[in-house]
Amino acid sequence: MNGLSFMRIPGVPLVQPGDDLAALISTALRAAGVKPLAGDLIAVAQKIVSKAESRMVRLDTVKPSAEAEDIAARANKDPRVVELILRESRSVIRVSPGVIIVEHRTGVVLANAGIDRSNLEDSDETALLLPEDPDASAARLRATLQKEFGVALGLIITDSIGRAWRLGTVGIAIGCAGIKALNDLRGQPDMFGRTLQVSEVAVADSIAATAVLVMGEAAEGTPLVLVRGAGAGTESGQTARDALRPADEDLFR
Repeated sequence: MNGLSFMRIPGVPLVQPGDDLAALISTALRAAGVKPLAGDLIAVAQKIVSKAESRMVRLDTVKPSAEAEDIAARANKDPRVVELILRESRSVIRVSPGVIIVEHRTGVVLANAGIDRSNLEDSDETALLLPEDPDASAARLRATLQKEFGVALGLIITDSIGRAWRLGTVGIAIGCAGIKALNDLRGQPDMFGRTLQVSEVAVADSIAATAVLVMGEAAEGTPLVLVRGAGAGTESGQTARDALRPADEDLFR
């Protein structure tokens, strides 16, 4: 990569369950006068993917279990939301006031199973879950957009997570297609000829972090960014799951 550019794409409407998200993205790109080129990457915020895939749940339909009631009392959270967190998780790792750290069904370790209630039309009574399979969602969107524009593209689905050793959240790629998730440099020489032992570059996450900055996290309403210069569009065979650290190597569990 000699340089990267990130272009915020306006014009994506409020997405509704069942919407054709690829069509909305295509329309927004054309309205902005942007024609994707071969190798471009499209970053899409998780929220609009989840909305299009009807991953919204009415809280008045959720009956908390005894376990959810117990954890909710310790975390000072709505028991109905905690019940959804449990349903979406493989395991609960930590519980403290205000936060529940879990391993999501996709393998991502994050707070509250990624369940979000911000920027929803009825956030008091609605919760938004992560896509069922973000990598599959990314692959489907990519395939449709490549056909639409006739060029090889990459696509990532971004979300924001906290980190055990730093304050604040950063964007990560919870789903990706047509881009390397990891660039493994182990075995290559450094500038002085020493063999690299542990260097793996989180390519998709690095791009996602900047894309989320460009999108904004509050009321900007711009969940779409076109990234140029990333060398995307290749069939790397990798997905976002390739960037997950195995549990037996995770020092924070």
